[in-house]
Amino acid sequence: MTQFDFNLLGRAAMRLMSPGGRRGLSILIYHRVLPQPDPLFPGEVDCVEFERQMQLVKACCNVLPLPEAVARARAGTLPPRAACITFDDGYADNATNALPILRRLGLHATFFVATGFLNGGRMWNDTIIEMVRAAPDQIDASALGYPVHATRTIEEKRAAVPALIMQLKYVPMEERLEQVNRLVQSTGLALPDDLMMTTAQVRELHEGGMEIGGHTVNHPILARLPLDAARREIATGKAELETMIGQPLRLFAYPNGKPRQDYLPEHVALARELGFEAAVSTAWGRSDNTDLFQLPRFTPWDRDRLRFMARLARNLSFEAERV
Repeated sequence: MTQFDFNLLGRAAMRLMSPGGRRGLSILIYHRVLPQPDPLFPGEVDCVEFERQMQLVKACCNVLPLPEAVARARAGTLPPRAACITFDDGYADNATNALPILRRLGLHATFFVATGFLNGGRMWNDTIIEMVRAAPDQIDASALGYPVHATRTIEEKRAAVPALIMQLKYVPMEERLEQVNRLVQSTGLALPDDLMMTTAQVRELHEGGMEIGGHTVNHPILARLPLDAARREIATGKAELETMIGQPLRLFAYPNGKPRQDYLPEHVALARELGFEAAVSTAWGRSDNTDLFQLPRFTPWDRDRLRFMARLARNLSFEAERV
């Protein structure tokens, strides 16, 4: 099947899956774009796959900058098959790998950056991942009340990563960081310090025409914080990024982003109060103009082109969850 055939099929699929010409908006979420496939995460997007996906999205959707999509949703003028591209957290490969591909294809993306990990920091889940990757035999978490996780084979490592992350994910933030640090110290392993962007790379994205959005400082689960602490996280992250790029931030992404589990109505109110124009969650479904501070997003994970386009189309067929 030629690229031309794929383009026609993609447009046809989007029309079929969008009854009555519904002008919903699909917002895609990415985190990383790896230079090559990672045996530990075979489903993670690398440069080749990301470029292929962006070609498909460009072929079957009207790709808009997220700020423009927000304005057009508010005005009721979204085009059919509207789509936006977003990245969360602030990984360095967003600048080194994703940006050149986006530029080459003439596409725009919004990058939601957690400022506390820039310039040599590392998110706690990446600490777990890199620790498991480097561990030759096992990760002994028994001192923290968790099991011993074998890490001899790639299969054991793949099982250990999600097990450790789920054990720690909803532990209060400061306690979780303390436990992760204790675990790393117990292994004596040296871990990478270049996973996240530098301030210069954030500016490079901005100067390259991309949108920078807020994502707090430390990427906490807002629903687990006192409201004053949540306000500080959102406001401080916003102020730090505005200083970096010399421009007001317009958009915000709730960390983790699940309605009622990770953020609550009071956090939606905070995003409004702090001057954002819109905010995004990680609930699946189409966006419209009903609530610009809970715009849903999704990740079509299929590597097969037909299934990727079908999932992209299907996302327009149901309403997203909101608080």
